[in-house]
Formats: sequence, C-alpha cells, structure tokens
Amino acid sequence: MKKHTKGKVVSVNESLVGAVITEGAVMNGEVAYIIIEDGTRLKSEVIDVKSGEIVYLQVFEDTSWMKVGDTVEFTGLPLAAKLGPGILGTVTDGLQNPLYDLAEIEWFLERGLEVEPLDNTQTWHFTPTVSKGDVVTGGSVLGFVPEKIFKHKIFVPFTIQGKHTVESIVGEGQYTIDEDIAVIKDAVGQALTLQMAFDWPVKKPMPFHERSVPDETMPTGIRILDALFPIAFGGTACNPGPFGAGKTVLQHSLARYSQADVVIIAACGERAGEAVEVFKDFPELIDPRTGNSLMDRTFIVGNTSSMPVAAREASVYIATTAGEYFRKQGLNVLILADSTSRWAQALRETSGRKEEIPGPEAFPMYISTLISAFYDRAGVEILADGQMGSLSIIGTVSPAGGNFDEPVTQATLLSTGAFWGLSRALSDARKYPAIDRIDSNSQYPSLLTEDEVAYLLELLRDGKTIASNIILMGEKGITDESYIRYQKAELVDAVFLQQNSFHEVDGFTSPERLRLMFEVLRKIINAPISIKGKEEIRSHFNFLRQAFIDWNSMREEDEDFEKQKSKILHLVKQGEYAKENV
Repeated sequence: MKKHTKGKVVSVNESLVGAVITEGAVMNGEVAYIIIEDGTRLKSEVIDVKSGEIVYLQVFEDTSWMKVGDTVEFTGLPLAAKLGPGILGTVTDGLQNPLYDLAEIEWFLERGLEVEPLDNTQTWHFTPTVSKGDVVTGGSVLGFVPEKIFKHKIFVPFTIQGKHTVESIVGEGQYTIDEDIAVIKDAVGQALTLQMAFDWPVKKPMPFHERSVPDETMPTGIRILDALFPIAFGGTACNPGPFGAGKTVLQHSLARYSQADVVIIAACGERAGEAVEVFKDFPELIDPRTGNSLMDRTFIVGNTSSMPVAAREASVYIATTAGEYFRKQGLNVLILADSTSRWAQALRETSGRKEEIPGPEAFPMYISTLISAFYDRAGVEILADGQMGSLSIIGTVSPAGGNFDEPVTQATLLSTGAFWGLSRALSDARKYPAIDRIDSNSQYPSLLTEDEVAYLLELLRDGKTIASNIILMGEKGITDESYIRYQKAELVDAVFLQQNSFHEVDGFTSPERLRLMFEVLRKIINAPISIKGKEEIRSHFNFLRQAFIDWNSMREEDEDFEKQKSKILHLVKQGEYAKENV
C-alpha cells in the first residue's frame, strides 16, 4: 500500500481535475481525495497519468469552489466495493454510500459525505464450516450466516493467492462484519486475519472458477419474452426504446417475476423522477415467491442524471461487482442497468474534457470496448463445490429520438444475446409490452420449441404484410382468406403478446400456463374458418378475443378456468362449421 502520496490541483474543468504530484507516485485507477478550502474531502479517481508527473482525476462530486493549489491526497487503493452480509435490501449511491443513512445526516446531500457501505453494528449468526488445520485459498468458504431468504457464504477474500492453513476460526455465534473470525497462514508462516466483509476493485472482473454457456431459459413471466425473445440464466439483453415506451414498467415486471434469486437495479443516469419511483415502489412490492417485500432480494444503486456524471460510471461497476459476488454464492443474479446511454454520455463528457480524438457522435473511440467488457462480466459459473451461479445483465438504452443506429445502441447490440426493441408505434397504440414483434430477436432457447417460435413469427410477419395491404387498398381489396390470416395474427398479438403488468393474474404467466395458452392458440390458428364476409369474420374474432382476455384474468385454480377454456374452443368450432350452422 502506497503512503504519503500527495499532489496539488493545477487545473479544474468541470469534473476533470489535473494535478501535479508533489510527493510519492500514483497509479491509474486509484482513489484520491481533493481537499477544498473549507476542509471538505471530495472523492475522485485517477483516470490518466501523463509524463511529467501530471495526473488527471475524475471527481465524483460537484467541483464548485475547487481551485488551483488545493491539496490532493492519494490513497494507493483502487475504487472498490465492500462485499459481505448486509448488501441486500439497501439503496446506495454510485459509490456505495447508503442513501437513507446519508439522508439522516443531511436531508440535502452535501459534498464530501461518506457512510460505511455495510452496517458494522449489526451482528450476524456465523456458523463455521472449516476447522483449524484445514487448507484454504481465495474463494474458499469459511462458514455462513443467514441473510433474508438466503444462506450467505463467508469467503476467504478472492484477492488472496496460494494455499493457506487455517490457524484459528471462531466458534458459532454472533459477530459483526468487522470482527475477526479467522486467522490463516501461508507457506512461509505469514498470518492474515480475516473478517466477514472484504473489498474488491470494481473495475476488475472476478475470475470464473469454471465458465459455462448460458443455455437455460430464465422464465420472466412476460409472455412475449419467454415465448419469442427469451433471455437465459447468465445471458445478456439490450432494451432500447424512446421515452414513454414502457421501459420502467418492463423493468418492474422483470424484477418482480423473473426467476432470478437476486435483483440489482443500477440506476446509472436514469431520470431522477423515475429513480424516485423505484425507491418508493420496490419496498412496497410483494415478492410472489415468498410473500415478503421484494427488497429482501434486491440491491439498488441510485445515481440519477441530476447527479455528477463521473459517478454514473462508478454506479455501473459497483452494481456489477455486487452481482459477481452473489454469483459466487451460487445464486442466479439479474442486473437491470438503466440507462447505459447516460453512462456512455458521461464517458463522452470526460473524453471531451481530456481532449481525446472523438469517435462517431463524439463518443470515445473505445466506447465499444467498454460496453463489451461490461456485458462480458455476465455468464454462468460452475463453482468449486459443483454448484452453479449466474449473472444476467439487461441494459436499457435510451437513444436520442429513438435512433437505433447511434453508436451506443449498435455497440450494445454487438455485445448482447437478445434485442428487445421498444416501438413508439406500439406504445402509442397502447400495446404493452411495446416490444417490436418483427425486429426483436434472441439467440437463447425459448420455452417453446424452435419450430413453434418460427410458426408464431411467420404468422406475425404475414399479419403485418396484410395490415399494410389493408391500409393501401382497404378491406375490400383483400380476400377473405387473407383477412382471416390477418385476424389470427391480431388475435395472437392481443391475447398472447400483450399483457397487463398491473393485473394480479395476467401480470405473470408461468411456463406451464404459457404452454397451455400456446396450445389453445394453435388450435385457433389451424382451424379452417368457414365464415364469409369481413363483418362476420371480424365479429367472430372479436368474440374470440374477448373470451381469451377474460380467460387470461382467471387463476388456474378458479372453478371457471376450464369452463372459459371450453368456451373458447366452442367458439372455434362455431367458426369451423359456420356454413352448416347457417
């Protein structure tokens, strides 16, 4: 650890500060504190070291009243996240300062405030799983504590290399995260004292013990995703769309109903009003799996667009590091990053102040590399004990004007396995989720078979083509057969792809119910409709649509559930034998 490294401020350009080293040496990525006139210590990070001992720092807070000559103290340590019991259920800023604790100190957040990331006064019931004389290394499990609904493993810090022998381990009992619980010695007899919590540098990916391919569908409860555009455990997805297209509601549904064990919300530049909705709504949401608060398995990193731009980048990495830690616990983790566009805009601002050569739309030339490295931290890990954990990342992109050709969206598309493009036309038509049925895609396995997915997509494409012909020529310009095909596509869209996220039943569809719905839809699609005339065809499908929507709002255990299904199939038969009935 470096000591007594100091410097002086020589330039201030918004959040980018130049400093000259007056004592010691610095490294890229280390944390520094700039001490302004009133004694306030502003946290920053070294992002560039130039020849002649000039370094550039990005400051995570407002730089007002900072001036040339202010003292800079370098810590010699990289920006790190504190990992251990107590993360779940908390809401922090982009530097892992608990926001509620900060608010108790000062309601309007003042510069320079720092709070311990994890509560070091709370005690946890620790149960050791190793004994004196056991051999351990970085990542070995020393014991566990119960936290919320999980058994939280206590690790030997991942930074420790080589084999060590357990010299002593505390007995079962109550301990805080800062109390010593074990002493281990390396081959030369050097002792290390361990606690339940430790630090990990946020920009350094945690190494996989053994990496596996994401090939198991993660059920989300959202039909259009599970059927047509799925995400796998350990997979990645890009979710671009214009303002008002339903990104926030989609995220709420994913957080509440997806089969992830832990959900991490990274509000990396989200609008302040939308972030406040998350802070207010999530503690009130009930986890359908446990009946308790959803916050029991949620961690929120809040760094809104009104906060300093440099902290947006930090918030992304804090969230990702926490996700990797819970993957090491053998859990399935889901990160919802909103919005990665504003993170990229923060990088653009910093790059411009450094006077780097700009890329397309003034973004840094290396923006694709950074985005790819972020999504590459997702994946499935096979742990040493054979258990599996996964980290899935869904990044929201907010392209200006809904332009999907801009650099951030394109770089994200190249780095992710699923594309959920939100459509302005669908949201204006109140068709939610407003995920484009034709242009969206996924490389992950669906809850349906490949042939079944292709079957639905072909029908939807045909329906879109016929709809265009109707706009051009009117209903009289197409045949009854084409009009029936169009109505079948519209039915699939209305009753299967559209979903009421606020309905207690329709808001979530289990894999078993998804299969049942598809089988009924396939009977409707394959049925040879004998009705003639556009009015009669439209009337028939209107009855079918309403019957199916009513069915969507019924629970499987309701006594009318099977009756409503039979009613739908009876309406299908009426369409098949319309001539005979007439």
